[in-house]
Amino acid sequence: MTDQQQAPEDAVMTRIGQVVMLLHAGDREEARNRFGALWKELGPEGDALHRCTLAHYMADTQDDPDAELAWDLRALSAAHGLSEEAPEADAADASVAVRALYPSLHLNLAADYVKLRRPDAARSHLDRARTAADGLAADGYGEGIRAAIGRLELRLREM
Repeated sequence: MTDQQQAPEDAVMTRIGQVVMLLHAGDREEARNRFGALWKELGPEGDALHRCTLAHYMADTQDDPDAELAWDLRALSAAHGLSEEAPEADAADASVAVRALYPSLHLNLAADYVKLRRPDAARSHLDRARTAADGLAADGYGEGIRAAIGRLELRLREM
């Protein structure tokens, strides 16, 4: 039996992925509308990983920097809840997922605060992103996060 056959299909993550494709194709408004509808379906008690992932991408659909920040804060809040809601048997998996998410979540918050001309808050989240990124593998994702941290550090020096 393959891993794909063993893992139950996650319809919500599939739907989020479909909307992400719309977003990456440039249809931000439609992506924002679909994410909004899915967010209402999930509700405040929905699965934390779903809420985190959706909010993380919903932030990218926002035109207003304050709205983008609000969504990135929702994503971070959901990530905090991710390890809290995991059953004991799944706690290790949840911990790994959270460790992989935190660098990106804090990096996005730092970028939001740069846009809002709040350099102290940006530096605080950039430091958290850098610390969290230490635990990432030396793969494409990890190196991409570390490179983005470096680029944002340069922008912050100019502020």
